[in-house]
Amino acid sequence: MQVTINGEARDVDAATLAELCDALGFGDARVATAVNGDFVSRTQRAERQLQADDRIEIVAPRQGG
Repeated sequence: MQVTINGEARDVDAATLAELCDALGFGDARVATAVNGDFVSRTQRAERQLQADDRIEIVAPRQGG
């Protein structure tokens, strides 16, 4: 199915947000996630089903200043 990840259209096989994070190499990383503008906590990612055309944001914290 096609989704948009951080502004880029991509074809993915993941059924849940947790599966997508794992597939992208973010499985154990501390990242913030949102689907269609709604924040999804780390504990809810396995339950959050993905749908075609979802807009997904994955943001890693940055240090510095």
